[in-house]
Amino acid sequence: MGAQVKTIIATGISGTLIDVECHLSNNLPTIIIVGFANKAVTEARERIRGAFADSHIMLPRKRITINLAPADLPKEDSGFDVAIAVAILRASGQAPDTAASKQAFIGELGLDGTVRGVRGIIGKLLAGRANGIKEFYIPDSNLRQALLVPGVTLFPVKTLQQLHKHLIDLEKIKPRRTGKGKLKRIRDNRLDYPVQLSQVVGQEQAKRALEIAAAGGHNVFFSGPPGTGKSMLAKALASLMPLLEREEVLEVTHLHSLASHDYEQIVLQRPFRAPHHSASYAAVTGGGLQLRPGEISLAHRGVLFFDELPEFGRTTLEALRQPLEDRVISVARAKDTIEYPADFMLVATANPCPCGYYGTNNGVCRCSGHQIINYRRRLSGPILDRIDLFSSVHEVAHAKLLQPVVNQAFDDEVRERIQQARQLQAKRYQTPSKLNAAMTNTDINRFARLEKAATDVLNTAAQQLNVSARSYMRSVKVARTIADLEGSEQITVAHISEALAYRRPHAQNS
Repeated sequence: MGAQVKTIIATGISGTLIDVECHLSNNLPTIIIVGFANKAVTEARERIRGAFADSHIMLPRKRITINLAPADLPKEDSGFDVAIAVAILRASGQAPDTAASKQAFIGELGLDGTVRGVRGIIGKLLAGRANGIKEFYIPDSNLRQALLVPGVTLFPVKTLQQLHKHLIDLEKIKPRRTGKGKLKRIRDNRLDYPVQLSQVVGQEQAKRALEIAAAGGHNVFFSGPPGTGKSMLAKALASLMPLLEREEVLEVTHLHSLASHDYEQIVLQRPFRAPHHSASYAAVTGGGLQLRPGEISLAHRGVLFFDELPEFGRTTLEALRQPLEDRVISVARAKDTIEYPADFMLVATANPCPCGYYGTNNGVCRCSGHQIINYRRRLSGPILDRIDLFSSVHEVAHAKLLQPVVNQAFDDEVRERIQQARQLQAKRYQTPSKLNAAMTNTDINRFARLEKAATDVLNTAAQQLNVSARSYMRSVKVARTIADLEGSEQITVAHISEALAYRRPHAQNS
């Protein structure tokens, strides 16, 4: 006797359909699981025994062979338990074998028969839907996330006993149809953010750089001595960015589900990731034993903050090249290669020297010239060339520090300009997910719209300042964002001049 049930395994940002085959034979009673399964999967034998016993369901006293096909794909997921249990029920005649090709069963079993949530439910549902699956039996605790996926029918399961009663038509589980995807209205309360832009004292140029960065999705670099507000500026950026769109909530929530132990979390705010400079290469880029997303991917659609950029390892910094250029990162290991999205805004800071006080009035720099040069050379040209905005952060007069600084009207005005600029870009590129920072050369030629005088200024500056081709195009992108902030269709001389003011300082080339 045999039966076959569908389930889905998470593979990177998506999933793969798995056939769970069950065969019963008249040998010594045991459960054997084959098909390249790791320890978490093979341990399902004990979970199933306990779940069947506590659910008062008879486990066949036969040799139960479970095959997970395709057999050459590594299985590293505890979400096979429910599918294996259903396959056993159908193979033993305790549940009818109907509509098997249109259903998928996902979930982990507890010893008491409860069905527990699993990692990456969104990607699994999307993969199943793409392969013609119409109905999904999922853990009840995964329901909130699963409802985000449009066009599927869900059956939330709490216990194995409940599922068994449903399969034999004794007590049906109420189906949940997602339609276009169900998401409660997001509460737009920017006061929830710990730092507002108006709380930063002084630093007008840096604040303007943040506004441009938030409007166009540009990477930004702040340099200056310790205690001048570089980190505070970076944290204020989160309060300026618009709320996530519905599709963005779907992909960001899925990425965080793959990496987090909180499988039920729905991410509504744009991520702000700030890894310490001691973080390992795999923690930042992704990988590990199960090739999970790292900080670079967890910052997708949000902000990746590298405080004291030169203190990060050379290999970690160079790993930023691909995501900053292509907005994805390929995690390649011996057993597999997975590509994760990595469309984030990089905010980086650095001191002028190792001790931080070179060229300042508040401290005496004790670094040698050789130490300063080596410190600055930790940042390679290709990495710096992928940053759009550079701004110096200066010391602030002590007398200004205790003055009232929270100005809600100022913050609201900046957010309104950013929102309007992003709306112009959404109309221009026919999608809210693409911003000026992601413009291709074709987009620049089509949408830049430089006045002739602005083009002349740009060409003259590029020749005199020895600007690279990438920096040249980057200046046009920044100028396009500045023009959008003002609602201008054309890039004027004022726009291109301001964009050039944020170019990479010559001192950082040495």
